[in-house]
Amino acid sequence: MSIRILVTGGTFDKEYDELTGSLLFKETHLAEMLRLGRSRGDVTIRTVMMIDSLDMTDADRAIIVQNCLQTPEEKIVITHGTDTMTDTAAAIANAAPAKTIVLTGAMVPYAFGSSDGLFNLGSALSFVQLLPPGVYIAMNGKCFPWNRVRKNRDRGEFEEL
Repeated sequence: MSIRILVTGGTFDKEYDELTGSLLFKETHLAEMLRLGRSRGDVTIRTVMMIDSLDMTDADRAIIVQNCLQTPEEKIVITHGTDTMTDTAAAIANAAPAKTIVLTGAMVPYAFGSSDGLFNLGSALSFVQLLPPGVYIAMNGKCFPWNRVRKNRDRGEFEEL
């Protein structure tokens, strides 16, 4: 079973700039994360964009949707910022691809060492192999249909609607 991972940025791939004290993007950490997780699945990584999801536009979402439609794999994991993950999931679902697509992210950057990203990535890879076609969000060890989830900003986790 072949899985495509589409990288869009988000907290997953942010790094700390010691000179400016800001968070920024360099390159994705996905290959390293798969290596550290000892992933043996048939996975192909494609970096679509590296942006904060708060900066994501409808045009950016259209690019993500197009990538989902054009990739030959029927199983897709998308790394995404958590703030607008549900908006992108809705855009993908509205395009109605007959694929299993799981969006995931992290609350803490992977580069910080105490990130939830590695766990969320592993969960998303498992969920994408087991779920029927549809669009889902996998965070905190849980998986939700795209239209029945929200980010609870007070608790810093995703919850079912």
